[in-house]
Parts: sequence; C-alpha cells; structure tokens
Amino acid sequence: MTRPLIFFLVLAQFLLEVALQAAPLILVEAESFAEQGGWKEDTQFIENMGSPYLMAHGLGKPVEDAHTSITIPEAGTWHVWVRTKDWVAPWGASGTPGRFQLQLNGKILNTTFGTEGAEWHWQNGGEVALPTGKMELRLKDLTGFNGRCDAIVLCMGDEAPDNTSEILPAWRREALGLGREPEDAGVYDVVFIGGGYAGTGGAVSAARMGLKVALIQNRRVLGGNGSSEVRVWAKGNTPGGLYPVGDIIRELDDSAKSSPGFYEEFEDAKKERIVRAEENLSLFLGHHAYGVVMDGRKIKSVLALDTKRSSIHEFRAPYFCDATGHGTIGMKAGADRTMIPKGRMGMSNMWRWQLAGEKTSFPATPWALDLEEGTFPYPQKMHAQWFWESGFDQHPLHDLERIRDWNLRANFGAWHAIKNKGAYARMDKSGGGHAKAELRWMAYIGGPRETQQLLGDVILSEEDVVSKRSFPDAAVLSTWSIDLHYPKEQYLGNYADNPFISYAAHGKGVDRQRGYPVPYRCFYSRNIDNLFMAGRNISVTHKALGTVRVMKTCGMMGVVVGKAAAVARLHESSPRDVYETYLAELIELMKLPGNRRRPHLNAPFVEDARVPSFTPTSPAEAAGGINPGSLKGLLIDDEQAVFSGKWSKGSGLKGFVGTHYRYSRSGQARYPFTIPESGHWDVRVNWLPHENRSSRTRVLLELSGKVVAEQRVNQRQAALLKNGFHSLGRHTFTAGQKGAVILLTEGADGNVHADAVQLLRVK
Repeated sequence: MTRPLIFFLVLAQFLLEVALQAAPLILVEAESFAEQGGWKEDTQFIENMGSPYLMAHGLGKPVEDAHTSITIPEAGTWHVWVRTKDWVAPWGASGTPGRFQLQLNGKILNTTFGTEGAEWHWQNGGEVALPTGKMELRLKDLTGFNGRCDAIVLCMGDEAPDNTSEILPAWRREALGLGREPEDAGVYDVVFIGGGYAGTGGAVSAARMGLKVALIQNRRVLGGNGSSEVRVWAKGNTPGGLYPVGDIIRELDDSAKSSPGFYEEFEDAKKERIVRAEENLSLFLGHHAYGVVMDGRKIKSVLALDTKRSSIHEFRAPYFCDATGHGTIGMKAGADRTMIPKGRMGMSNMWRWQLAGEKTSFPATPWALDLEEGTFPYPQKMHAQWFWESGFDQHPLHDLERIRDWNLRANFGAWHAIKNKGAYARMDKSGGGHAKAELRWMAYIGGPRETQQLLGDVILSEEDVVSKRSFPDAAVLSTWSIDLHYPKEQYLGNYADNPFISYAAHGKGVDRQRGYPVPYRCFYSRNIDNLFMAGRNISVTHKALGTVRVMKTCGMMGVVVGKAAAVARLHESSPRDVYETYLAELIELMKLPGNRRRPHLNAPFVEDARVPSFTPTSPAEAAGGINPGSLKGLLIDDEQAVFSGKWSKGSGLKGFVGTHYRYSRSGQARYPFTIPESGHWDVRVNWLPHENRSSRTRVLLELSGKVVAEQRVNQRQAALLKNGFHSLGRHTFTAGQKGAVILLTEGADGNVHADAVQLLRVK
C-alpha cells in the first residue's frame, strides 16, 4: 500500500469521525436494552463482528419485544441505522428468516430489518421526525427464526456509522459516554478466563488454596458445554487412583440423564452458588476477555468487555489461565500454538421435541437445508444428539458464526421435513405422524470440540496414551477413549462440502475405569511465562485431544492449575518452575481433598464441613460396577481369573463385580484361590441373567488338583443370593490349601457368563 493511499484512508477515517461527532448521534447497544423480552443475548461471536447482539430465537414463533427508553436531545429529522444481517444470505438461500422491525415513539418504521447483506452492516432505516424527550424503543420480531440486532444509531447526518468489527471502537465509546481508559477491575493472584468446567473448577480450587481469584465468563451461566445453554452432559470419570483432584468437579457436576437433557438437570444455579460461596473468588459473568497487555514474555493484564454495560475492564495479576476452549487469550498473548488445517472435530447445536395435547403447526423453511427422510437421522427419544455437528473443514474461529448458523439451517430443515413433509411419520409412537409434535428446545449457543492447542513443555500424543508413557508430573487421569468425530457418509447427500451429521470413532488405548495420567506440563505455555491452560485448548495433538476433551477431565485440569498457581505464587516463580523446582509441593497439594481450604497462602489448611467430602471413586464404581473391595470374604474377580478360548468383555448387564464381566461359548474360566484360614467355607459364583446365556453351565470346584464338586447352573435365571451369587455348597478347607472354581463352556447351550467367585468363612 502506498503512502499517499494510507494518508488518504487515515484522513477519510478522521473526517468521518469528526462528522459523526459534529452531528448529534445516539447509539443504543441492543444487548443493553432495559428489557430483552424473548430476545437472547449472544456473545459467541464478539471476536468476529465486534460486539454481543440480541437474537430472536423463537423456534418459528415470534418472540416477545425487547424494549428500552432513549432520550432525544433535539427535535428534528433523525436518520435511523440498524446493524444487522440476513443470516442465510451467505448461502444464497431463499427467503429472509431473520426479519424484524423497529418501533420508535409508538410508530413502527417502514423498513424491515435483517433482509439484506451476508455480513454484518448498518442497514438504512430511513428518516423519522422526533420530538425532544424520553421515548420508548422496541425490537419487534416477525418470524421467531433468529433475527439479530447488534446496535441502533439515530443521527442527524446521513452517513452510515463506522462498520468496523473492532471491539468497542473509539466512536462507540464516545457515543456511550465512556472514558478512553479501561476501568480498573482490581489486582488478583490469578485470573481464570472461561467459565466452563475447567475455568470454574480451577477458580474454586485456587480460591481454596488461599489465592485471590477472578473468574471471567462471557455468558450469564457457568458450565460451558455442560450448562443449560448447550446441554452436553458431563462425561469422563473422576477416579481416585492418582489424586483427589476430582472432588471439586463432583461438587459442580450436573444431574443430566441424557444429552441434550432438560434445563433443570444442568443445575446452573448450583454451579454459581458454589462459586459465589468462595470468599477469595470474584465472579464476572457477562464479561468477554478480548485483549491482553504484555510485559515482555508475561501477560500484565487482561481486558474484558462488560457485555451489558459496554464498558472495558482491566484485570491485573501475576498469573492467568486460558480456559476459553478456543485458546483466545494465549493466541492474543503470542503463545506458541497449533491448529490442524482441516478435519477438526466440529460444533454441535442439539435440539429436542415433544408431543403436545393438540395438533401443532410449523412454518415452512425454504431458507433451511432441503431435507427429507433418509437424509438425516430420526431424533430418537425426542432429542437430536451430539452428532448433529458441522464445521469439520471450516475455520473454527473466523467461520464460527456461519458454523452455528449452518447447524440451525440443518436443524430447522429436519424439523420442517418431519412436520410438513411426512418424514419418519411411522416413528411417531403416538400414531399421529407427528401431527401433535412441537419443537421444544434448540441450542443457539454452539458446543465446539476443537479449535487450537496452546503448546506446553509436553505435547501429549496418541502414542503417549496408547503406550501408557509415564510422566513424573502425572496429574489428571483421562478416562475417555480416544474419541474423534468425522462426517457420516450416509448423510452427506447434497451437502458433502459441509456435512452436518457425524459419527464417533473410539480408540481402545485408554482404560476407561482406571484412566491415563496426563502430565502437568501440558497445562502451561512454553513461551508465555505466566500463562496456564486448562480445558480443550491444552498442549496435546489432535488425536490425543480425543481423550482429554470431555468436561470432567477438563475440570480436573483446572483444579490442578489452581493448586499449581498457589505454588507459583508462594515462590514468585513461573509455572515451569513449579515442575522443575517445586513439583513435590504441587504433589502434596494435589493429595488434599477438595474440601480443604485456607484463607491465605501462609495459613494452615482446615477441613470445611460445609463442603461435601467424597470417597475416591474406584475403577469399578466408575464403570458402574460393584467395587470388589466392598464385598466380604475372599473375592476373585474375572481380572484374577485365567481364561482359555475366546472370551469377550461386557458391561451392558448391570450389577457386575469390578469393571466388567466376560462371556463365551468356547474355552473355560479358572478362578484360583488359596485358603487363608482353616474352617468351613461357603463357595459362591455369580452371574447376570440373560436370554442368550447358557441354561446348563458346568461349574467345578477343584481342591488340591482334584474335582471335589460339580454343578450345572441356569444362567438365564437370576441367582438367589445378594449381588447375583449362587452357592456351590459349604466345604471344609485347611489354611494354605489351593483350589479353583472352574466354569466350562463344553455342553453349554448359550454364552457362559463369568464374573466373580466369593468364599465366605462360615462359623
């Protein structure tokens, strides 16, 4: 670009600002309306278009007006501009679903907004004569299909406002009467950015370690993907095999029984209540952290936009934790990072439907994806699950709003096919062909899985996980398989260039009950000296992300970071120094249960009786089984048995002992034992009944190498004793005597079920 051209552009911008300042101008940020009515505040795309906005997410029914009051300082003719867009225009779709109107001083303007432009812009609303004084401004939705409004400008000039996507540019600040300098939000020991499980768990952990903590969340609820806004149930286990860093996450955990579940199951209020109960923790909901102030290789402060007041706040601290998922703060600080060019996991917007008491209607959606039966999966159990996912090859930051909007087009197109085109009519169990079905809920907040990874001193790989590589700083047990998502070819159809249905490919390299230990060195930046990371943006490869990205695992990362920040603050050291010099201190803190706290760094820890205590979750309990250690007597689980032939592991039949059971039609299962004490013993074997089990399974009792008893048992029927056990009789043994219970498949008429053997001392 030449110097004269640069000078001309700068001069033009200056003259525009002067013109705007000279003419009276009123700026109304939509998200600052006194009453939002049925409109929803959307803060997901501030980085893309510069601002939060209001969206009319009514599922095809116009939402209640948003309204506020404004004061006209001068009577006359005012020009109206509304920053909006036609949200389906990027695809050249038919129709304009996001239509809305503006009512000013009791009069609805002639312009219908949201009808033009594929990008955010100032749509011309024409001129209106207004008297001086206070008057009401209303946003009137016309469709219920996601019309959106960023801001409204009334001015006496006829120039369109500056359409920059900069966050709160100078002209907006001046119009809102804000100062040029950010407001001081205070000085903290550590600032967590992102209020999902990782950031929330980390902030609570740090506060209980005695640190002064700020938690910044750009939405109005905590939980991230595990909130009522997105409704992904929290997965991953919190095993106790390493350290009790899962305690705080078990406090925060939801009670969702499905994904997507119902609003109340995600317990937003409980999460907020736990956070606000921490005296050392300040919560900033509705604040979008968008900028950093650097001091060499350190972050000096973070700047955040108050999405309701449109003011800027500066948070200062010696340590920061990026728990944004997107890695936003690390990226702005210049942290080393990586993003695979395509083939990432995408974003989901799930939805639910229900049966009403009478027939319902749904508008035609010519602007949605043109779907019919067979081009999308039927939403079983009245909900469309995680696999309604897109964005695999789209840019996960720059294209974020379009990814969400593509999901909305797919969702609405599917429901239109069900309601208006007879798709899957036979699947309606009420027999009405979905005549009484109505759309109940749809997430307008997207649930992303993968953006970019901030790099630490260890970049965990799939090979590390599968080979069970050990690390001295092992901190968090990941119990999810290497779960990667790909487009499902069955539903590509006309949308192969932008699929919207996925499938999950689960690897087998992770013991989902015991877990794989993720090292602490994945939780801090290798080149920004005071930056921690927690959540799905930690230092892992694309494939390793498949196992660490679920919410409970991410939450435990935050808990570890909270403890590491305490060690770093105590010694005024870097996160790296915590590993290199003070790892033993971090390990001691990780050994503390979640209900231990101290008011400041130099105080002793005490147990807080108000906070629940948790017994460590055994691998068996994590798998949904019975902990072998909880059963009396001598217990031999299938893990200690010796098998010949081909036996499969199972966990679908509930009530098993340990982490699984086994079943087979060939070979034998041998359960060896050594008698610890002379006397009479009741020998028992258990099973879980099923119609495909053998009704004549042979069970042998062997003692000192000889078969001393044999029975045939019917494993299609439930055993009569507690926990599915069946007695093979009472026998007299001497201490040290060796024996075995043997299950044979020979002569069986179904699968032989092998789970556990129990010997009980009989007095």
